[in-house]
Amino acid sequence: MELSTWTLYALAAIGLSLTPGPNGLLALTHGALYGSRRTIATIFGGLTGFALVIAASLFGIGAILAANAGLLTWLKWLGGAYLVFLGVQIWRSDPIGDTPAKPSSGGSKNLFSQGLLSAVSNPKGILFFVAFLPQFVDPARSLWLQFLIMAGTFLFVEFCYEYGVAFFATKVQPFLKRAGKNFNRFFGGVFGVLGVLLPLR
Repeated sequence: MELSTWTLYALAAIGLSLTPGPNGLLALTHGALYGSRRTIATIFGGLTGFALVIAASLFGIGAILAANAGLLTWLKWLGGAYLVFLGVQIWRSDPIGDTPAKPSSGGSKNLFSQGLLSAVSNPKGILFFVAFLPQFVDPARSLWLQFLIMAGTFLFVEFCYEYGVAFFATKVQPFLKRAGKNFNRFFGGVFGVLGVLLPLR
């Protein structure tokens, strides 16, 4: 993966992590309920789920490329359309801080399983990666190496975001409630722009 492509991917991954989602909300909730140290189990569960989703998405794309390399262009345009749709959904969504928290058992295994299930059971997340990853795939390079780079980059960014949210849970939640709508509109706009521009690369 070229440095310019990776840089664009990393910026997009940061934008994805910062948008409202079930795993960010879970980290916020568990951080407030159990503290950041115990919430690490939740975060690692989510990262494991994201790694599985990214692998399934990327190697599914690889199977498509093996069948017909020309389909990648169509997949990029369909993915771009979905990113625009997702941007509209984020723009219109409720602020993350307004979503009611559901208390749960604070055992490490339970927290891990909640993070894992939150990541793998979210169809929007699966659809997002199917739409998102083709924009950066180079058919001429090793799919395994690209998977390691893409997954590693996203998981590092996601860990930093979720741990930060958990660590500052009591301080971040009031901010998200105040700035939530503008926050959502900004990142919704970002995904709309990405959806239009990325397939043109």
